[in-house]
Amino acid sequence: MYVAAVDRYQSLPYARCGRSGLQLPRISLGLWQNFGASAPFETAREMVLKSFDHGITHFDLANNYGSPPGSAEQTFSRILSTDLAAHRDELVVSTKAGYLMWPGPYGEWGSRKYLLASLDQSLERMHLDYVDVFYSHRFDPDTPLEETMGALDTAVRSGKALYAGISSYGPQKTREAAAILRALKVPFVLHQPSYSLLNRWVEDGLLDVLEQEGLGCIVFSPLAQGLLSAKYLQGVPNSSRAGKDESLRKAMLDERNLAAVRALNEIARARGQTLAQMAIAWVLRKPVVTSALVGASGWPQIEECLGALRNPSFDPDELDKIDALTRDGERRP
Repeated sequence: MYVAAVDRYQSLPYARCGRSGLQLPRISLGLWQNFGASAPFETAREMVLKSFDHGITHFDLANNYGSPPGSAEQTFSRILSTDLAAHRDELVVSTKAGYLMWPGPYGEWGSRKYLLASLDQSLERMHLDYVDVFYSHRFDPDTPLEETMGALDTAVRSGKALYAGISSYGPQKTREAAAILRALKVPFVLHQPSYSLLNRWVEDGLLDVLEQEGLGCIVFSPLAQGLLSAKYLQGVPNSSRAGKDESLRKAMLDERNLAAVRALNEIARARGQTLAQMAIAWVLRKPVVTSALVGASGWPQIEECLGALRNPSFDPDELDKIDALTRDGERRP
């Protein structure tokens, strides 16, 4: 029987989501990869429970996470309903809707019908009465933003979510969404964008909008799907995501990117960190960034990521060297 560590809140710092009352651990666990039905359950269980023992209280999901889609929520439900049943009020559980989940015109994007049906399905899979945060997973260009945000309003007012969030929206649509939700008096607390040393699009206005609107920012893929780790320093392992050409495209592993990664690794070594630890510390250096979402295939990877918090600051010379290697990295509107 699992017994939670009594000292679980003594080492990991927490930060407030913008101007809200919600606090998140500086490192959170994302269940995008390695938590579905095709992954070993005991490995997933170990990752969740050891994370909680080290102060990670936020577990991030989406309706389409897992293989098959939806199975990550089911795996998490098994852990939550047994090992963590007594600790539900210590957890922040989030889920999202926006990507394809079932056939036909109501199975993806941002309509009211899809979002609210998906939330009901997620709650059923996780055997929960509510989630702490419910996100619109992506902007829908063919649905009025008022409709999508209105669905988040309904989710909160119905008691099925405590807070609302959005993911991967650009700066202007984020500002518009914030205005709509503010008028509706919805507790809109989080934006979840991708952000890493090699993917700096959020610096082109989004981070400024989040700060101005008083919103928190929880970044996903801070390790660029594993590219900012030791995994690719000596080539592309056949077992890696890039080797399988899955979520990390082989095209990202051109010599220019790999040379930058090797140079970044040298900067990390001089700081007494692994490349992954430096990459996480770097995204967390921005005051508007509340938390970094990490994914893993086993507990040792999460433990390594937690080490990023032991050296969170950068001197100006380090930042200049990093910028010289990464300022022309991937950007998007």
